[in-house]
Amino acid sequence: MNRLSGATSPYLRQHANNPVHWREWDADALAEAAARDVPILLSVGYASCHWCHVMAFESFADATIAAQMNDNFVCVKVDREERPDLDAVYMNATVALTGQGGWPMTCFLTPDGEPFYCGTYYPKHPRGGMPSFTQLLTAITDTWHTRRDEVDQASTQVAQALRAQTARLPASDATITPDLLDHAAAAVLGDVDDTYGGFGGAPKFPPSALLEGLLRHWERTGDPVVFAAVTRTADAMARGGIYDQLRGGFARYSVDAAWMIPHFEKMLYDNAQLLRVYAHLARRISAVQPESLPYRVTREIIGFLLDDLGTPQGGFASALDADTHMRPGEPGVEGATYVWTPAELAGEIGPIDGAWAAEFFGVTTAGNFEQGTSVLTRYAEPTTAEEIARLDRVRATLRTARDRRPQPERDDKVVTAWNGMAITALAEAAAALDEPEWVAAATQCARFLLTEHIVDGRLRRASLGGVVGAAPGILEDYAWLSTGLLALHQATGELDWLQHAHQVLDTAIEHFADPDQPGGWFDTADDAETLLTRPRDPIDGATPAGASALAEALLTTAAASDPDRAARYRDLAERTLQSAVAILAQAPRSAGQWMAVAEAAVRGPVQIAIATTESPSRPIELLATARAAAPGGSVVLAAAPGAVPLLADRPLVHDAAAAYVCRGSVCDLPVSTAEQLREALRRN
Repeated sequence: MNRLSGATSPYLRQHANNPVHWREWDADALAEAAARDVPILLSVGYASCHWCHVMAFESFADATIAAQMNDNFVCVKVDREERPDLDAVYMNATVALTGQGGWPMTCFLTPDGEPFYCGTYYPKHPRGGMPSFTQLLTAITDTWHTRRDEVDQASTQVAQALRAQTARLPASDATITPDLLDHAAAAVLGDVDDTYGGFGGAPKFPPSALLEGLLRHWERTGDPVVFAAVTRTADAMARGGIYDQLRGGFARYSVDAAWMIPHFEKMLYDNAQLLRVYAHLARRISAVQPESLPYRVTREIIGFLLDDLGTPQGGFASALDADTHMRPGEPGVEGATYVWTPAELAGEIGPIDGAWAAEFFGVTTAGNFEQGTSVLTRYAEPTTAEEIARLDRVRATLRTARDRRPQPERDDKVVTAWNGMAITALAEAAAALDEPEWVAAATQCARFLLTEHIVDGRLRRASLGGVVGAAPGILEDYAWLSTGLLALHQATGELDWLQHAHQVLDTAIEHFADPDQPGGWFDTADDAETLLTRPRDPIDGATPAGASALAEALLTTAAASDPDRAARYRDLAERTLQSAVAILAQAPRSAGQWMAVAEAAVRGPVQIAIATTESPSRPIELLATARAAAPGGSVVLAAAPGAVPLLADRPLVHDAAAAYVCRGSVCDLPVSTAEQLREALRRN
């Protein structure tokens, strides 16, 4: 009766052997609940979620609890990463009913899909004021049979509130201005942690999009306080335990304010966004500090993406689990792969190097984690050639030793949006640091998505092992794939990438735009499954809002396209940004991607078109200068005259390469030397 063995989600497959009669979300599940006159028990989680594993081990693997679930409910399991539309609807309900959300998410629904009771993790036995899961099941069943009118009333009220919440975004006549962005940056800086970096207190999530927005703000204003906030945060995260000091890559968040102790799951979407930030930061400081910390972290994140998350098809897997299963059939141990004791270090690299490594990486007998173990940190840098060589040798040996340990499981599904983020970051890092092989990795991923994730002209959300799933793409999938294709267009100068971006973006405009509110966007398509509400959320969270991601794609495409297309895309970009004025004014910490796009928009965005007969794979001086000096969000493109829209009617000058710098519709005279180009870019 468990129907998850054929799922394309690794998370659902993790539950395929539960005695619970799990099934995927579909119309038949709702019909069965109506026929049996029982509620739906909806359980939502994801493959690398620690507390999802805990609840599964405690309750879903227990035959007695499973029997109670099977007898009294239709049990539906959903991967929030594969079905973010369902997750959004019922997470809003959970927050509305309890004041907080999280995963695993546990919701009880009527056969119409209306929620009447929601929560998150429930223990097997009562503790900490929480009822046991079986107590909750008993109470829900009793209420369903004896107080049905209250259930119907509550579910109706919740459904009405959710529909009202997503019906329409607040209208505004205000526009994006430099003053608004100055206000937003100042408000964010009011929450800065001057000691440890970041914003607010523990737990701390990497503020990826916000750092990108602030970096672009500094590029426009030159405010040293803003730059200090960005660099302090980037430095603190890279030196703390949230960053894997042996293999690279960031964990999902830090449980403390100092970025020391991570929640150990490592997500593609975090690392793709952070790669973008560190690459852009490295680009900015490379002139004075070529082997800077951001430069090292950029290279290490890319190594992590290619080595640990790469799939045989050329895409990138979603995540590494927080837990390590030390023995089959036992619950996982969080962080077991990553932590060390002084004795373990000495056992792998000898007592002398072991003592040195323990001091360097902050490993003590007391430990900074559980049971006397330590998460590695790196608060100092080697200062001599001998120390650098020693550190390289120690790290290589410890990496090899760690690889022999049991490893966390990998969520192998390839999510379109997150792979679009990776394409964007790889292509931009390649341009920023002149590493063509990174473009090759981005190209391989893009070709896989275009070939396998587009079915009958429409994007699918995810694939597993090269087999695409049935879940349709949502707005962020179209937005980030478009942005990645545009990054490749700039990195290679090839027209095909722009044409593919046009196709993906035009499909998004056709199916996701709000017909009643220009510049408004839904997260699901107009012909997608009808849910309790049609979700849309303009807030930037761990991943940017679909609408803010689309705003970047629209703005960049407008700057790279022919005039007729450009006008349409530019108008939509401006209207979309206009919808974010209230968020930037009132909640700028939740508007990092909006800020980044808006900063580019108020500067034009800057367009640098370089007419050349040489290949952009071997950057000429003008192109290298543009890539080093252009503000974030600029469109930088080198190609033969007339080969791409941005080079139409822009010839060579005296048979030599020439750079054309424009801001919006205002263009400077062409320049032919690197110094002239730097001077042109210094003018705001």
